[in-house]
Parts: sequence; C-alpha cells; structure tokens
Amino acid sequence: MAPVPLTVPRRALDIVVALALLVLLSPLLLFLTVLVRTTSGRPTVFRQQRMGEGAREFTLYKFRTMRPDATGPGLTSGSDPRVTGTGRLLRRFALDELPQLFNVLRGDMTLVGPRPEPAELARRFPPEYQWMFRHRPGLTGPCQLHSRSHAALLNGMPDPEEYYLSVMVPRRAAMNAELLAHITLTTVVRYLARTLWYLLSAAWDRSGGSSGRPGGDATRRTEEGRSLCVRS
Repeated sequence: MAPVPLTVPRRALDIVVALALLVLLSPLLLFLTVLVRTTSGRPTVFRQQRMGEGAREFTLYKFRTMRPDATGPGLTSGSDPRVTGTGRLLRRFALDELPQLFNVLRGDMTLVGPRPEPAELARRFPPEYQWMFRHRPGLTGPCQLHSRSHAALLNGMPDPEEYYLSVMVPRRAAMNAELLAHITLTTVVRYLARTLWYLLSAAWDRSGGSSGRPGGDATRRTEEGRSLCVRS
C-alpha cells in the first residue's frame, strides 16, 4: 500500500513538540513508571504491534493499564474489568499514552492523524476503509477526542470486535477523511489545543471518563507477553 508521507513542516513540528514534551514531562513519566510498578507490578510499559503508514507495522508504547494476566477481546470497553485501579486513572487522563511521544519522535506516528489500530484488528478492516492505513497514525485526532464515548458504546457488546468493525469503523473513517482532506499546521495546532481541553475536562467528568478506548491495549494474549520489560 503506497504511503502518504508527511510534509517537511509537519515532520519538523512533530520533532520539536515531541522533544519539548518529553523533556518537560520527564518527571511525570518517571513518577508514572514508579506508580505502575508499585501498584500492579511489572511490566511497566506495554507494547503492541499497530498498523502504521503504508500498512507497515510498528511497535506502539504505552504504560500498562491492565492486569498482567489479562486476556480477552482486542478492544477495551468503558467498563472493562481487566483494567487496574491505577490503569483507570491513567486512562481517564490519557496518561498511559505519553510513551507514544517516543513513537512520534521516531517517526512511527505524527502528532495529529488517524488512531493507530492494532495490527491484528486492522487486517480485518473492510476493504473500503483500508485507505486509512496509507496515512501516518496520530497521537491525537478526531477519533481520539471521542475516545470516552466510543469506549462506552462497547459496554455489554457480545462481540465488541464485530461491532467495532461494522458500526464504528465507518464513523471513524468519515472523521479521518474530513481531517486528512484539510490538514495543515494550523489544523495540527488546533487539535493539540482541543486535546488539552479534552484531557482537562476529565477532571470534572462525573461519568469517570473512559476506562478504555476502542483499539486499546488489550489483545488475545496477555499484556506482559508483549511488554518492553522482561518479566521477573
């Protein structure tokens, strides 16, 4: 699948913003590393193969938010029992996503774009929506800003993956198409500002936010089997 490369200005912005945030947030990253390890053990960081630009797979990094022995569907609902107490807090404020700044810096991801889908699930996408995998996935974007409501839709679904593929993927494709048709540096900056507001709004969201997100870090294998750290 032919990739759609980023423009030079967008790639430059990715590098500058990712580097700046990694430096500024380094104390928080260290604190979260200790928090996850203290409250739920090792591994601290979870990794998963996601579908990247040009349908090339890459390893996505996140703080682990599920039990080490968790198994189940490849999607995470808003009330998923596999999520730990600490994991719910991290997910509510999207703090588990911070390690993806390394993915942005490496060029696996960009700041704003389609949500990176788990590779196993992406291969099952209907053909008419495979075009999304020509583009570099984003740390944030229109789908990511609907993560709480999208995760809630999966609650109680007997087959969440089938529902996601048949109902939610067309909706996400429409949002991504609108974004990609008009994306500029101004669009990127605007989405970063909207993302900050979205994260801050979780502080007074009485529903408790989302404990999970479609396409989250659950797979049919255990999380620790794909983590960055060796289980001790």
